[in-house]
Amino acid sequence: MPSAVERSAVFLLAQNRLLREALTRILDKKIDLQVIGASAFTSDVGDQVLLNNPHVLIMDCSAGTESYLDLVRRFHDKLPRLKVVLIGMEADEPAFLRAVRAGALGYVLKDASALEVVATVRAVAAGEAVAPPQLCASLFRYVARQSTQAPSYRIKIDLGLTSREQQLVFLIGRGMTNKEIALQLQLAEQTVRNHVHRMLRKVGANDRLAVVEMCRSQGLPV
Repeated sequence: MPSAVERSAVFLLAQNRLLREALTRILDKKIDLQVIGASAFTSDVGDQVLLNNPHVLIMDCSAGTESYLDLVRRFHDKLPRLKVVLIGMEADEPAFLRAVRAGALGYVLKDASALEVVATVRAVAAGEAVAPPQLCASLFRYVARQSTQAPSYRIKIDLGLTSREQQLVFLIGRGMTNKEIALQLQLAEQTVRNHVHRMLRKVGANDRLAVVEMCRSQGLPV
């Protein structure tokens, strides 16, 4: 008697209810996949995902949901073996590279078919990484230019920091306080605090010095 096929547990995170229901029906029909939870981007969605502990998390980002990379990082911190598939994405190289750095293993464009989504989920559940061909090529270009690009460009691509945030990293690395930075840049101290707060959230750091260490760990002169 043939043994039963082990099904990969999938959690679906999408703002659109029709999309959640449609993908749930499609995925549950597959012998090797099982949707164990589905939710919109609610305030307690993080707890829902952690409680269900899925093998694969599908996140629909087509609605322009903010801070989805923060969620990816949070889930990876709590569930290191979780495999994340982002769907509804743009064919944008910087956004793709940031998603890869955050821990996404599947990157599906907004015009992908349901069959492509299923194929991606299956591949990622099996331990593979999936990206559109035009963006997969960007990974090779990214690696090739690492040793030649200016540090400011690398910080922008690797960590998503703006020019102003890069400037703050440099000054923080010199041991300057927010007040001292504000005086040097002729900004209000609260403005500097706001920049620092956004920067910490963007890179997933706990404090301002951790951002400096992140940049230094990549060999960047800050």
